[in-house]
Amino acid sequence: MESEPISNDQKQQQQQEPMEWAPTAWAHLSAVRNQSPLIQCITNYVSMDLVANTLLSAGASPAMLHSVEEIPDFTPHIHALYINVGTLSPDWLPAMKVAAELASKSGKPWVLDPVAAGASGFRLKACLELVGLKPTIIRGNASEIIALSNASVGPTKGVDSSHESMDAVDAAKRLAEAGGNIVAVSGVVDIITDGKRIVGVHNGVPMMQKITATGCSVTALIAAFVAVDPSHAFEATASALSVFGIAGEMGMDIAKGPASLRIHMIDSLYGLDQAAMLSRVHIRSLP
Repeated sequence: MESEPISNDQKQQQQQEPMEWAPTAWAHLSAVRNQSPLIQCITNYVSMDLVANTLLSAGASPAMLHSVEEIPDFTPHIHALYINVGTLSPDWLPAMKVAAELASKSGKPWVLDPVAAGASGFRLKACLELVGLKPTIIRGNASEIIALSNASVGPTKGVDSSHESMDAVDAAKRLAEAGGNIVAVSGVVDIITDGKRIVGVHNGVPMMQKITATGCSVTALIAAFVAVDPSHAFEATASALSVFGIAGEMGMDIAKGPASLRIHMIDSLYGLDQAAMLSRVHIRSLP
């Protein structure tokens, strides 16, 4: 079937978007570097090292603090909170909830990474409880977002057991509309939606999937970007995903495999300049 012709308005939008998104992404990265926002990370054991180094390389200040006894004193002073349930345990869940409640009460954005949300009843219940605390942004892969959407707002149609990011667009929109969140779905094309708008980020390289905790790390980077621009969480999320993908692309230019890509990706994020950003940002609106 032939596709419908592109209207002049659509052509103009496609021509304008790269020029609009690239300066936006650069402005977000520059703000993180200038402001060094304090990001509290309650994340899994596997990801802590790469998460912290990603934030430091971008210019943010990570705080890997998860003790429930410290949270009442510490969390009100952060700029954003990042919660990742990767190595979830009954001991950590209360701290996650208290931190989320305090962040919301203090008017600070917080970001949820619902790792393997559908893997067990305990994990899904915990993720749903955290979603109920109104995260500013939820970032997961397609299967995680579909699991959350199905459990919280009802099943979607036509979803099978193998999911790409585009398979989760409907689930992401429903989840965003139900909770008033920004929902991001990682994949070959990263999808971001607020329930109405949808954009796709076309940055990154496949080898990044061979490095553990890259998804965890980009979610932390999203927290840093929204910390410096909380009133534009949608744009901050897309910018962070693009910036992290560009760092992977630049790192891949000289990497020989996953181990060296990990190193070069961090170096590339640290050294990312305006010229590279303006030429490499690839964010497009989706229907």
